[in-house]
Amino acid sequence: MSIFKGNKVSLLCAGLLSASSLFMSCDSDKSDSSSSESGTAALNISLDMNLQTMESFGASDAWQCNFIGKNWPTDKKNKIADLLFSQGVDADGNPKGIGLSLWRFNLGAGSAEQGEASDITDEWRRSECFTTDGVSYNMTKQAGQVWFMKAARERGVDKLLAFANSAPVYLTQNGKAHATIKEFYNLKDGKMPDLADFWTTSLDKLKTEHGLTIDYVSPFNEPQYEWDGSGQEGSPSTNANIYSFVNILSPKLQAKGLEAKIVVGEAGAYEPLYKTVSGKESRSNQIDYFFATNSTKNIGSLSNVKKTISGHSYWQAWPLSEMISSRQAAAAKIQSVGGVSLWSSEYCVLESPGTAELPGGAGSGRDLGMSLALWTARIISTDIAVGGVTSWQWWTAISRGDYKDGLIHVDDGASNGAGNADYCKNDGYIRDSKTLWALGNFSFFVKPGMVRVQIPSIDNSTALNDVMLTAYKDATNKKLVIVAVNISKSAKAYKLNLAGGTVTDNKLTPYITSETMSLKKGTAVDISGLEIPARSVVTYVGTYK
Repeated sequence: MSIFKGNKVSLLCAGLLSASSLFMSCDSDKSDSSSSESGTAALNISLDMNLQTMESFGASDAWQCNFIGKNWPTDKKNKIADLLFSQGVDADGNPKGIGLSLWRFNLGAGSAEQGEASDITDEWRRSECFTTDGVSYNMTKQAGQVWFMKAARERGVDKLLAFANSAPVYLTQNGKAHATIKEFYNLKDGKMPDLADFWTTSLDKLKTEHGLTIDYVSPFNEPQYEWDGSGQEGSPSTNANIYSFVNILSPKLQAKGLEAKIVVGEAGAYEPLYKTVSGKESRSNQIDYFFATNSTKNIGSLSNVKKTISGHSYWQAWPLSEMISSRQAAAAKIQSVGGVSLWSSEYCVLESPGTAELPGGAGSGRDLGMSLALWTARIISTDIAVGGVTSWQWWTAISRGDYKDGLIHVDDGASNGAGNADYCKNDGYIRDSKTLWALGNFSFFVKPGMVRVQIPSIDNSTALNDVMLTAYKDATNKKLVIVAVNISKSAKAYKLNLAGGTVTDNKLTPYITSETMSLKKGTAVDISGLEIPARSVVTYVGTYK
């Protein structure tokens, strides 16, 4: 996170609408309660109109998991792990957790060992490193994060991704895990092979000493930013830096017998993926740079490079018109190169949309309720339905701060968060949020390999203040999942018309997240009477034949 500031996707998925139809809806439509439809609307879903194949829903361990995973009582750590990773249900059929299918591990650069000399003022944002010299490795480091990775695997999380904010400090040009140079990667000259060795050795030792196989590696995070402050580890990097390193890392992973796939991107917003950004020319237009067929820097032919590029959903989530246009532009660019999937790999609130949208009007001040949950669910729906993303990932899974950046918040029982280094370092209270459960409306039910299918009767790009709907099928198990996000202040009723199959017994089971319910299982309802409560997220689950 910047603290400063598959299948070929169908054009139907990309939502490439004309500007005139787009901008009539979004920001100016605030009268959602008065525009409520009377009666029951048709919900037409076509099982034969396939869009993108979904890959995962995830979140990151940075940075809270190291102290919590290392120091907190085991029962509380397990409670947090269950909330994030469990795929089980209780005696009443309610999900015990949100069943994430991807977990992001922050491979640290060694600012924690430097202490105050790291220049990173917040102890919680410093990271340990498995080695201080590239020769001797201490795999007891990052113990809390390793605990959470093991907890994720034990609960069935499908994929583990290792990402880095900086090269290890013993390799950086300035000896720090934050940058003092502009634009280029903070690395000593000629040390890219050593950096690749650090990655391959760390992954190999995680596997041999901890039994943890890393599925994806993402070496560069938000390369568009300068990272010259004291907030956290980070470094800028040019597209050329990334290209050079990928070509060094790729054969080294293969030589070590590691099957991890390299993923690139992690752009600080969608914009640098699809266009050349003024002042960031060497760090933008990344889709074309890395994957266009006519690019001399195309990395898609490397067998262990995943044909995926990721952007972060920050900054272009508000105003709503820009959220739509940016996702359309990213989808169109992905469509033009072909054979590449798009991920949204990080988000929490950094925008300032005002108090009508969010308590406090911006990211500061935690929100455990439905305002943030609906805000987030709208972004998820837009990224999937308009941007065509195949994986959606939240930023930090756990937060100890008074900020809108956690799925789960921890506190001391007397305040909503603090900056004191000892605050919740060894124990605390666990607060689940409605945002956690709203993400669960997607992550618990939409599993890797499920295919999003078309809903011809819904245009999600013009439903941002009404009801957004996406539908998914598991063709092997004949499972149907529909996720509805009702931003409005009125309940909405639908009659499902399913093309390409029939719903078993004409019944679907709802799972509801609202002010009073957290992914609660409801009674099966007839497909002719699907009611989405006001200000709620509802997932309907059933089978078809």
